Amino acid sequence: MGRVTERRKVVRIRDGVVSSRPDTLVTEEPLEIRLNGKPLAITMRTPGDDFALAVGFLVSEGVLATASDLRNVVYCAGATADGVNTYNVVDVQTAPGVRIPDVTLERNVYTTSSCGLCGKASLDAVRTTTRHPIADSPPLRLTPELLAALPDRLRASQRVFDRTGGLHAAALFDEAGELLDVREDVGRHNAVDKLVGRALQGGGLPLSRAVLMVSGRASFELAQKAVMAGIPVLAAVSAPSSLAVDLAAETGLTLVGFLRGSSMNVYAGEDRVALRTAAARG
Repeated sequence: MGRVTERRKVVRIRDGVVSSRPDTLVTEEPLEIRLNGKPLAITMRTPGDDFALAVGFLVSEGVLATASDLRNVVYCAGATADGVNTYNVVDVQTAPGVRIPDVTLERNVYTTSSCGLCGKASLDAVRTTTRHPIADSPPLRLTPELLAALPDRLRASQRVFDRTGGLHAAALFDEAGELLDVREDVGRHNAVDKLVGRALQGGGLPLSRAVLMVSGRASFELAQKAVMAGIPVLAAVSAPSSLAVDLAAETGLTLVGFLRGSSMNVYAGEDRVALRTAAARG
């Protein structure tokens, strides 16, 4: 769909000179996610990869874990009173026998483009409900040099950001630092959901040998999504939250923050980072 960006008139002031011109802005629209026909959540997102976003959201909610859990995803025709399909309502249909957690259906979520769950109850739920425990993932060892190269590789792949300057991005890299997939969205958690959803649809979960790189901070919600997808390493260019660090420590997630140039802070899971190699070279 050609709805990722829109043009708007803007008055520009540069060194005292005033001019008028069109500017390219990132599109933000609501997406209602339905589960087996029942309204579940509304999120503000950048249109595109809507099916993957909905599927990835349901991975983080503990509803989906493998491609066999998913039967179909469709846009809802007649989403408005006059029967128009707005392409802003998606219905995810699970396969027969998939258990739907009661808490998911009762919560009826509204999320903004930057919010997520938080609190000790949510931390406990993630630890107990993930079907891809990171502790069961194969050994992974990354050098600080490899991690340091990821922000530039992520930035180089942000095509829409170059036109708007208003998007978050998330990318998956393999253990050699090669880009596997990248998504952009007005919401950082939406970008991650799109990655995870695409992986599930392709039969790629758990992502047990992948590194998740995000363009902003490492919030609890992003750590939650990494853990639920079986991703062992989460790296961010900015700070993590205290609850994200708590979740990483409890689940075995390697959490790297302030990844800028050759500097970084490892908040949890430092066993996956080749610290001795870095010390020897330092």
